[in-house]
Amino acid sequence: MQQVQFQLPAGTFHALEGQGERRLVFLHGFPDHPPTGKAFFAELERHGHHVLAPWLRGYAPSVRRGPYDLLSLADDIIALIDEWSPDMPVDLVGHDWGGVLTYLVCAFAQERIRCAVTLAMPHPRTFVAQLRTPAQLRASWYMALFQMPGSTWLAARDDFALIDRLWRAWSPGFTLPADERAALHSMFRDSMPAPLEYYREARRHARKLLALDVPMVCNPLLALHGANDGCVLAPTIDDGERFAAPYDREIMDRLGHFLHLEDPARVAARIAKFLA
Repeated sequence: MQQVQFQLPAGTFHALEGQGERRLVFLHGFPDHPPTGKAFFAELERHGHHVLAPWLRGYAPSVRRGPYDLLSLADDIIALIDEWSPDMPVDLVGHDWGGVLTYLVCAFAQERIRCAVTLAMPHPRTFVAQLRTPAQLRASWYMALFQMPGSTWLAARDDFALIDRLWRAWSPGFTLPADERAALHSMFRDSMPAPLEYYREARRHARKLLALDVPMVCNPLLALHGANDGCVLAPTIDDGERFAAPYDREIMDRLGHFLHLEDPARVAARIAKFLA
């Protein structure tokens, strides 16, 4: 894949771009960035998808200037799609925070999206409901930590040991190759504290976001979850009423939070089957 860049209203965004026929935008989550997904993108490309995977706002080398509220971040993605594929809608796949943005882009710019897939992230309102359960509250302890003074220093301490701890807990048994882990740490050194600001902005604007009259998702959507996800627990809430188009949810056994990295071929094949 080649690295490309786009001049958008918020600034310069960098992305990895592959080759293929059917245009697909992939949005990464936390604590991650596009390079870890190269094997997954290669599998999508094998199924005929032309992947564009941007570094989200705040993640080096993309623009690090805020704000980092969800509506601004969704505007970034809509502007990127308009710039990259002005004449046709794209497929949209999002993991973690990228999954949250996928739901918002589908809600506010449904004409720009053909079909969507989310990884490890239920509908945002479903996740808010899930946060009321003791199990999800325990799994989400890091969200409270990131609100505290000194948490930026703590996250970076001992060569991002806390970030490595999250990866181990969220995808049990999965380990990033050493070179990919080193590249991820390098990105965080250039990006902090922006990746943590996503959580801080979400808390600051929680009431405003919950009060938003967000339209129903009118694009066909597939939500994939890992059965062993230690971050966002596999949902049990029936949330089909939030979707006005074909909607499917599947919990994939033996996989954790970074399911697309743990088994790129299996997850890409499931996505390709849905998008076909």
